[in-house]
Amino acid sequence: MDHVLWRWPAILKGLAVIILTLGIVSNSLQAQQNNTSDSVAIEGNETTIEEAFRNKDEKVHSPHKATFYSAILPGLGQAYNKKYWKIPLLYAGIGGMAYGLHFNSTNYIKYKNAYRDFLIRDPGNKSYEHVIPPTLTLEEVETTYADWFEQALENKREYYKRYRDLSYIGMVAIYVLNMMDASVDAHFYNFDVSDDLSMDVRPVMLDPDPISGNPMGIRLSFKF
Repeated sequence: MDHVLWRWPAILKGLAVIILTLGIVSNSLQAQQNNTSDSVAIEGNETTIEEAFRNKDEKVHSPHKATFYSAILPGLGQAYNKKYWKIPLLYAGIGGMAYGLHFNSTNYIKYKNAYRDFLIRDPGNKSYEHVIPPTLTLEEVETTYADWFEQALENKREYYKRYRDLSYIGMVAIYVLNMMDASVDAHFYNFDVSDDLSMDVRPVMLDPDPISGNPMGIRLSFKF
């Protein structure tokens, strides 16, 4: 009996060690499970954060900003959309319209003054001398060919006036198209266009044809 009683403290100590060991293992497993859950949660949060930043980036590229920038300075909206190759084309069009505007305006003023001075016939103001054809003289255009020369001056004046006005319209049109182009490019800036375009051809079994009785067919599948 004494021997058995002597062994109780050892047994209790062993049980205590076992319980303590089980507690440590249980806590370890629970902690590992919690870490796994936290890791999953963190990964989920990271995905959510990544999506949030991606959505934020998509919203930051605003068509309103692109249009506003193009309204301030033509080509600035294209630079905002990273369509840099369009800027030289835009300014080539603006330069062409500016040259046409200058050329037609200059000639319109010249022929307008010449037509006015020819009608007035002021000896001190004969600006029409500079537009007389080389085959005619000043005396001939003032006498023999006066009617013809007057009509020619009027036609030239109206011709350059019309193309001067068209140059103004073209300049405004380029300015408006510049803003529209920037706005459209900004709308499609984040548009996902996949290059995966494929066609799949495979035989299929169909309902028997009542005429031929052939159940075989071909299916075409297009993947966009």
